[in-house]
Amino acid sequence: MSTRLTSYTRAGLEFDVVDSGPLDGPVVVALHGFPQTATSLTELSGLLAERGYRTLAPNQRGYSPGARPRGRRAYRVPELVDDVAALIETLDRGPVHLVGHDWGAMVAWAVAAARPELVSSLVTISVPHPGAFLRSLVSSDQLLRSYYIGLFQLPVLPEYLLRTRPTLLDRVLSSTGMPPEAKARVRTEIVDGGALTGGLNWYRGLPFGGLGGRAGRVRAPVTHVWSTGDTALTRRGAELAGDYARGDYRLVVLDGASHWLPDEHPAELAGIIAERIESTRR
Repeated sequence: MSTRLTSYTRAGLEFDVVDSGPLDGPVVVALHGFPQTATSLTELSGLLAERGYRTLAPNQRGYSPGARPRGRRAYRVPELVDDVAALIETLDRGPVHLVGHDWGAMVAWAVAAARPELVSSLVTISVPHPGAFLRSLVSSDQLLRSYYIGLFQLPVLPEYLLRTRPTLLDRVLSSTGMPPEAKARVRTEIVDGGALTGGLNWYRGLPFGGLGGRAGRVRAPVTHVWSTGDTALTRRGAELAGDYARGDYRLVVLDGASHWLPDEHPAELAGIIAERIESTRR
């Protein structure tokens, strides 16, 4: 496709896409996490454009206004995987370089495992392969760090608290190291923008589709990025992620950085992504 892609459809849903960089450049598909949208990847996408890469960052299921189905089952991991596959197929440029942060990383691992013909390389940020994450639950303090997943299963209450008590949301996000400008976007884009329930439904869909732990090993070359200041994910999961890469694998650890790497360290990530992409062209 030689024109800008601003949206695409799948199963009656319409997904918004931010398409930046040279149209003829190597294609990067970048997936945001929770509780953020594609705007969290704007600076990273701009830096990749300067290096000659075209980046497509979709607002995923539950976040795009035209793709907010009701019910938890609509947010099972296989649905999230098929949404991304549909974007890559709509673009029709062959396999892409796939990047994901947070929940976007979880989906990226699953896409690369389930649809290897669509992925040339994989860079995952913060969240390891689903299998590594599950193993880390019983071999580290990951279970304690993931307490919020259980809280998010409750209907209505999380939305009520986060909407009516802005200081609570601010305190929670601040405790994870999220920068002030990113926190402001969460309030305007997620809470005020009507995407909060959709984002929470990714967690609520887990009992119906699993965490993706059945995802197989990834054939594409992989770089996984983890940061020592991440309050949500342990080093153990990052160390185990390499077990799920069949080919070239690299673990990059950023000392002192928080979970919100695309917001805080876009330049470092752009370099890491470019290095992984170029490794496939040698």
